[in-house]
Amino acid sequence: MRPVLFPVFILVLLAAGCTGQSVSDGSKTTLTTIEIKPVTTVTFNPVTFFTTTTEVTDEQIAKTLCSTFCNENLRNGVDLSAGPCIRNPFISPSSWVCDVAHNPRQPIDDLPENQCSAYISGEANHFVEVTPDCKFIRAT
Repeated sequence: MRPVLFPVFILVLLAAGCTGQSVSDGSKTTLTTIEIKPVTTVTFNPVTFFTTTTEVTDEQIAKTLCSTFCNENLRNGVDLSAGPCIRNPFISPSSWVCDVAHNPRQPIDDLPENQCSAYISGEANHFVEVTPDCKFIRAT
């Protein structure tokens, strides 16, 4: 059974099409770009030997990336309490931005400098909002 799972694992990794770039300064590696290109995920059930596919939506990708970028900012010591825009817009999917806001919403969240200019200008049509501690609020 084990020899069958390894090729399936490799197939799933190849099907995901996830790429990234990192920059190393010798002591640590800092993530600089994440690009996700999958249109489907493949699930293999070794008990029944059935394979199913599920479409991955731009919203799901944007939500995952927004959370990732938010947590990266926190790890790097960035103060997110003012509710800044942290991705304006995403590289992919490009019609999305990632904005930090409070839940419940506070007046500081409505200040133009704390909103994503790509969304305000119409360059991006969708946004993901997360709290200053990177918890998902909403996506639209």
